[in-house]
Amino acid sequence: MLYGNKNKEAIKSLSTGYGSRKTGSNIPKYKLNDDPLDAKVARGLIENQLLDEGNSRLNLATFCQTFMEREAVELMSNTLDKNAIDKSEYPQTAELENRCVNIIANLWNASPQEEYLGTSTVGSSEACMLAGMAMKFRWRNAAVKRGIDINKQKPNLIISAAYQVCWEKFCVYWDIEMRQVPIDKENFTLDVDRAMSYVDEYTIGIVGIMGTTYTGAYDDIEALDEAVSRYNESHQHQLVIHIDGASGGMFVPFTEPELKWDFRLPNVVSISTSGHKYGLTYPGVGWVVWRDKKYLPEELIFEVSYLGGSMPTMAINFSRSASQIVAQYYNFLRYGRQGYSQIQKKTQEVAMMICDAIKATGLFDIYNDGSRMPIICYKLKESAAYQDGTDVKWNLYDLSDRLRMHGWQVPAYPLPKDMSKTTIQRVVCRADLTYNLAEAFIQDFQSCVEELKKAHILCNEEKDGAYGFTH
Repeated sequence: MLYGNKNKEAIKSLSTGYGSRKTGSNIPKYKLNDDPLDAKVARGLIENQLLDEGNSRLNLATFCQTFMEREAVELMSNTLDKNAIDKSEYPQTAELENRCVNIIANLWNASPQEEYLGTSTVGSSEACMLAGMAMKFRWRNAAVKRGIDINKQKPNLIISAAYQVCWEKFCVYWDIEMRQVPIDKENFTLDVDRAMSYVDEYTIGIVGIMGTTYTGAYDDIEALDEAVSRYNESHQHQLVIHIDGASGGMFVPFTEPELKWDFRLPNVVSISTSGHKYGLTYPGVGWVVWRDKKYLPEELIFEVSYLGGSMPTMAINFSRSASQIVAQYYNFLRYGRQGYSQIQKKTQEVAMMICDAIKATGLFDIYNDGSRMPIICYKLKESAAYQDGTDVKWNLYDLSDRLRMHGWQVPAYPLPKDMSKTTIQRVVCRADLTYNLAEAFIQDFQSCVEELKKAHILCNEEKDGAYGFTH
């Protein structure tokens, strides 16, 4: 969000608490105070400001991790001051990042016979930007060699309409035409045949999504790879695939290790993920890996000083704390493959338990039951009615409001274009949603459904925009 002059509140000062040395003082909100404040006073003012805010553990809208062990938090606190970009000053931190890249590449079945390489990023959005840039520059270099007029039309990127907003940003920022493959009620993932019909010599690549923002569904990457192989056999223009594994990239390797979606497929050249989603690390850290250095054009790589030599880097962001990298390595060290598998499978079980309770009301059509990605998506049935025959007069926005009264944040939002008249609700289950918390949510959900049956005032109309977060 962009902030500015119009975002100022009517009351433009902060009042200090009783008993402080500054009691009765008015501290300006939107310009610097003239004098310093006592540290406890400053902390108290901020703590008071944050009282009227949601509890992150009850936020079932976000995929972002909301719990880490105390040991991890202490490690993060002790490394907040380290700048991740300063490789020569903090060589051991750089080594932890190197280990993480290798661990992730191994999870994604990168071949030791290829020169894979990768980096940490500020969330998966920066990772997607880097992967998109690599596709664009690689396409441009190859097109020039083939004698293509690269200025004749915009290069284009093909992606499901159920994309995450970072891809729209990438296409706007780097002047790419986004070719969106529509979804429909029969298929919430990428229609491979339709996607291939959008391909031309200006296509920089196709994005496959492992866990869409809207429903958590996986694109059929193996089918996409087969289609791309057939195309590449008969064209000089060689298509490539990037996998947006923001959610699934750190989930699928532990729950469906046999599923081929990663570097086992020959046309998958890069994969990105969020460490702060099912990598179980606090925001914000992401990762991107290329299967071989030939898919990362050299002009995008910069050399930084490292231990008297140089190290290749690629990033949009520069200075940032190393604490999230340290936290990611802590998780890898702490849980190992078996621990991650247990955590992810438990999260699936919790999701399916919640889904069973929602289904039992008889009021909802289920789009995702949590048996793969631990996300439950549903909509109100057409002409929904309670078991006693009472018609449902409320909508999912009303249900979101009612759940918020109990502290739960559960978003309702329309699906992408071509299905924008359909409103769904989504419950994201994370590792910290324990069985006990899930039971409490189910009880509150059932209570809210019954309370709405008796409600005299319903405030919400169906909306074009999303209610709450859809990331």
